[in-house]
Amino acid sequence: MMRPGKHVTIVSLSRAVGICLEAARELEQLGIEAEVINLRSLRPMDEELIISSVMKTNHLVTVENGWPRFGIGAEICARVVESKSYWMS
Repeated sequence: MMRPGKHVTIVSLSRAVGICLEAARELEQLGIEAEVINLRSLRPMDEELIISSVMKTNHLVTVENGWPRFGIGAEICARVVESKSYWMS
């Protein structure tokens, strides 16, 4: 986790993490605390960290510098929605 927050979870990797940290600073000026997670690696992906963060914030934004479809953001969203932990809370 690059930055703790309580209103929204932003998950990213690689160069896009810097953009997410800038966005979190701008959101902070509006009173929104964004939690920024840097994946660092996709295999293994820290699913537990992502899911626990989304359970806390109830909001998820994924940011990537890849293809507009079928990217890691779609996989992250799918894993959160399919997680038993998320729905059991």
